[in-house]
Amino acid sequence: MGIYAEALILYILLFFSGSAALITGIGAQAAEFSARSELVKLLFFCIPALALIWHIIIKSWKIEYFLIKPGRKDLIAGVITLPCLLIIGFTVTAAAAIIGGSPAQVIKSPVTAVEWVICCFSCIFFAYLEESYFRFYLLSKREELHLSPLSALIFSSALFSICHIYEGPWGFLNAVISGTFLCFMFLRYNSLHGIAIAHALYNISMYVLNAVIN
Repeated sequence: MGIYAEALILYILLFFSGSAALITGIGAQAAEFSARSELVKLLFFCIPALALIWHIIIKSWKIEYFLIKPGRKDLIAGVITLPCLLIIGFTVTAAAAIIGGSPAQVIKSPVTAVEWVICCFSCIFFAYLEESYFRFYLLSKREELHLSPLSALIFSSALFSICHIYEGPWGFLNAVISGTFLCFMFLRYNSLHGIAIAHALYNISMYVLNAVIN
């Protein structure tokens, strides 16, 4: 029971609390990209949160070295994951355009070179934060949580999707599909770095696409 409490407390503090604030209307409209705001979130939330998760992992686990050592498995997982995330994202976006509806929150792309650098670092660190918790932390602890691989996949994907519900129904659907796929890739390849980098590149590509279109 204690491990469930730890997992849920981490989730509420690091992910759901911020999403709940957005659900209430904060940032519901298109917002300008703010380098200062992004840098503050990166330095005072993302990096400390990532450090906390890995402190807990390293302190309380006996981690197999191959799980966190970068290697060929990460290259394979990354090469497969990135195009699949793009296909999922574009398919959901196309469906939204045809059927109707759009995400609740739209963040405009960076403009200056400095803003793009900050944006890229932010995407990388936030992708590692999400993959470290939703995939590495939850899925690696599935035996301690008394979950089968399928049950762990559903549990992880559900939590991942809930904290993206502020993006609206189509953003939520994208999170359901992409979260499930990322779980499958982690379970298949035991890859943290491959899926984290692919996740980051996907997020960066969305900013690039938004800049090109607009």
